[in-house]
Amino acid sequence: MSDHDRPRIATRPARALSRALGREAQLIRSLVDAGEHEGQRLARRDPFWQAQLTAVAAIALYLALPEKLTVGPTWLLPSLEGVLVVALIVAMPNPAMQYSPWRRHFAVTLISLVSAANLASLLLLVHFLLKGGKAGGHALILSGIVLWVTNVLLFALWYWELDRGGPVARVLDKNALPDFLFPQMADARWAPDGWTPGFVDYLYVSFTNATAFSPTDTMPLSQMAKLLMTVQALASLLTIGLVVARAVNILA
Repeated sequence: MSDHDRPRIATRPARALSRALGREAQLIRSLVDAGEHEGQRLARRDPFWQAQLTAVAAIALYLALPEKLTVGPTWLLPSLEGVLVVALIVAMPNPAMQYSPWRRHFAVTLISLVSAANLASLLLLVHFLLKGGKAGGHALILSGIVLWVTNVLLFALWYWELDRGGPVARVLDKNALPDFLFPQMADARWAPDGWTPGFVDYLYVSFTNATAFSPTDTMPLSQMAKLLMTVQALASLLTIGLVVARAVNILA
């Protein structure tokens, strides 16, 4: 591989995300023109409150971390993320409201902020766990569990937001290329007509990837999906490995 090709490969996930944002913006504009009927169909197919509740839960878990595992004041980042959650709720697709393409930008920004905070906390946890000793060991073990659960929630949001251009595109654009291959997509006998994955499906994918450190029944297809699942599995493996090792050290 030449040095000239490497920058192109490194920017592919960013270009894919940019195209997905643009495609969903176009679909949302068409949804506005289609009227309330399409909005109701979208709201029934994949309720957005599940993802919003997950984002709130991730922020609450971040607040449960000890101060030495947080970046800056404990309240600073969750406060900024809370503002984005409110903005996400206001701007979300809703049959009673005008659709806004900015909803997707708010969602991606929110997930990015919480993900960055979770990664920074994980690095701090690794630092303290590798220092050894039994002082504060139980608190660090509990913090590892919190970070692992947060990891599952955040990557469920990433998968839900990015697969096939996002939740709006999945319902409206039947020709969108999938980032994940679900069993129901491989055999129509196992799903009703017009089936599309909802948030719970992506939460299951995230949980199984975090526990098995690899795909189970749902396969990643795109480079973006494979990259996300790799990052999640690595973070989960690191968290579980270090927490178990520290627990053994305390009990020994």
